[in-house]
Amino acid sequence: MADVSLRNIGKRFGTTEAVCDLSFTVNDGEFVVLLGPSGAGKTTTLRLITGLEQPDAGAILIDGRDVTRDPPGARDIAFVFQQYSLYPHLSVYDNLAFPLRSPARRVPEPQIKKRVEQTAELLHIASKLNNPATRLSGGEMQRVAIGRALVRDPAIYLMDEPLSSLDAKLRAELRLELKRIQIELGATILYVTHDQVEAMTMASRIGVIRDGKLLQLGSPREIYESPADRYVASRLGTPPINFLPARLVPDVALPVGTETIGIRTEHLEIGKRNGGNLIGRVHRVEHLGEQNHVHLSYKGEMLVTLADPHQTLDAGEEVELHLNHPLCFDAAGRRIPGADAMRF
Repeated sequence: MADVSLRNIGKRFGTTEAVCDLSFTVNDGEFVVLLGPSGAGKTTTLRLITGLEQPDAGAILIDGRDVTRDPPGARDIAFVFQQYSLYPHLSVYDNLAFPLRSPARRVPEPQIKKRVEQTAELLHIASKLNNPATRLSGGEMQRVAIGRALVRDPAIYLMDEPLSSLDAKLRAELRLELKRIQIELGATILYVTHDQVEAMTMASRIGVIRDGKLLQLGSPREIYESPADRYVASRLGTPPINFLPARLVPDVALPVGTETIGIRTEHLEIGKRNGGNLIGRVHRVEHLGEQNHVHLSYKGEMLVTLADPHQTLDAGEEVELHLNHPLCFDAAGRRIPGADAMRF
């Protein structure tokens, strides 16, 4: 495995700036996830690293070697695409063996057999090696697509939302499998997704990207608890973070410059009225078994939080709100550090 570094990378398509002054490093053996919506520049970043696109500015280094102008085949990278892209006329074995049989490698057949069988065992598809690629489930097809990258043992794996076309149950299973494989192999992976659950459960570090700019890079816990700004805060959390204008809590001494309060579910407690100043009204309760999603109205703003499923709450009922360590943001949307110890 190796590390990969991007230094001040820029890329335009006509008048559209797809990537802007992008700099970060994926360390050897690290699992980094770029998180952002469609059009944020995630896939373009991967294509720049592979050499499928050339940057307009900056440099790309793999294991300390400048590969910015090297062709894709000289970069020792494996790419897992969003679609399976299997060869339908080949068996699972031959799909896995295909990268090793290319003219650029010419790996001996006994070595190919060994590596294919080892990869199939790792992915739990050893019993499917003789099956045609067309006789597999969606999850098995994706395992083969991932295996085709793993069998090569490249310097770095690039993965472009490889689980997005699977159903929820399969996505959950393959998230665990992929993280297990990465740990067992000590693989260096750069993974892009718009799914916050994938980012939180698999990443060593998460990079939040928007409009081609990297807004923050840190551990999942750091990104969740100490977001740099409102946008980063909004990318993580289920239900999503609530934003409340500071003017709606005039009786609370907020840090100087606070324009908006960010309220996650763990920041908000609700209870019976008992003389408090923050009074909301229950709008709707969603019963989800192990927890309830409670929709509240407070001075014209809607808030969503979690509540104990055994807590009796009825639509139209007035409740008292208590805020524990909410996030505070200034007029530009930047978080105000040191303001997270408040309780009111």
